[in-house]
Amino acid sequence: MTRRARRLTLIGAALCVFGVAVGLVLFALRDNIVFFYSPAEIEARHVAPGVRLRIGGLVEQGSFKRDQGRSVSFVVTDGKGSLPVTYTGILPDLFREGQGVVAEGSLDQTGTFRADNVLAKHDERYMPREVADALKKQGVWQGGNSTASTQGVAR
Repeated sequence: MTRRARRLTLIGAALCVFGVAVGLVLFALRDNIVFFYSPAEIEARHVAPGVRLRIGGLVEQGSFKRDQGRSVSFVVTDGKGSLPVTYTGILPDLFREGQGVVAEGSLDQTGTFRADNVLAKHDERYMPREVADALKKQGVWQGGNSTASTQGVAR
């Protein structure tokens, strides 16, 4: 085998190993690539308790309750499904009922989402693109004109 043939064989083998490694990483992350799940998607997927994920939707009107200390509970809805959420901590200043929210955490045994981080919109036009698209798909989008959802989206 010539020197050039050995070099090409080595490069080909390295590319194959790299391709397999990338394929394995993408396979392992296939469910975690999504930015968030809507409550209807969580109900349909039958997510196991303890699995970390993000949920997104609107805070249901009349569902916000302040518990002991800094604990709060509320319901996130997308129009087709609802999911009760509990959170202990300081909520964002602009968190309120009827507004978009993304919460990170996991489901407990009772089906309540235990959030350890809550993100709310930062001005009147902002809503994560994924949340806006899911709400439009569900038919519950309430965002004025069509450009409002994309003008304030953080990139």
